[in-house]
Amino acid sequence: MEKLTTVDGRAYPFGMKNVDTDIVIPAHWLKTISRSGLGKGAFEVLRKEPGNIFDDPEYAGSPILIAGDNFGCGSSREHAAWALGDLGIKVVIAPSFSDIFSGNAFKNGILTVVLPQDAVDRLLDVAKTDPIHVDLESQTVTTQFQDRFSFEIDAFRKHCLLGGLDEIGLTLGEADVIDGYEARQAQERPWLVPAAVA
Repeated sequence: MEKLTTVDGRAYPFGMKNVDTDIVIPAHWLKTISRSGLGKGAFEVLRKEPGNIFDDPEYAGSPILIAGDNFGCGSSREHAAWALGDLGIKVVIAPSFSDIFSGNAFKNGILTVVLPQDAVDRLLDVAKTDPIHVDLESQTVTTQFQDRFSFEIDAFRKHCLLGGLDEIGLTLGEADVIDGYEARQAQERPWLVPAAVA
């Protein structure tokens, strides 16, 4: 997982409320176990509409998505986070998120930022013309117009995102402790150690 410290750039001024994971990535995309290529299917139904923001060259490659209340509701498909990541989104800002989506996003290196509706409305307005800055270390979202919005985040999630640590990375960080345990087991319970294969 890549480290996430600051994210700067344009944002998709989406704002739609109650966007479920089927809108983020339709069910027929769930046949794959690969994370790459899912960005093409992200918001597929909405992208069929002419003039949609996801195909607007002005927002191409935007690393931030500004959404409405209850983003990521519906089924628990992790493919929704995979699709957003493949689309290049690193931060989603909304008044609230589905707990399961928020967890899946975190596990895939995407920061979910909860802000009050008035702050989200302001950012939706700014995003139409100007970039937005998200700083995880200081837990702030700012604009060049002196807007500054603070957000809360679980300390463990913050630590993992700043360090680029997923479950495997966290486990590897304990390699010395694991090796010590295995060595003690071999001494104290040698019958548990697999015999060497000749």
